[in-house]
Amino acid sequence: MSQADYTPMFAALCREVGFCLHPKGEKRVLEALPNGLDAATRAVFDAEGVDFASARGDLRRAVRDCLKANLPGTAA
Repeated sequence: MSQADYTPMFAALCREVGFCLHPKGEKRVLEALPNGLDAATRAVFDAEGVDFASARGDLRRAVRDCLKANLPGTAA
């Protein structure tokens, strides 16, 4: 089984939403992905030091939608 390339997903997250994660933050998101998009979205906010609960709903939705649209192996 080959490792998926998540570089485009993280590049899109940086470009489209403004969350440019460092390698340790990317690792947190990748570890959360098996638990679903909601867990990965929360991990993005945690990695950026942004309080998920107080973040605007449209920002949370934008991060989740960006992750979903750019997951390796998904058709956009």
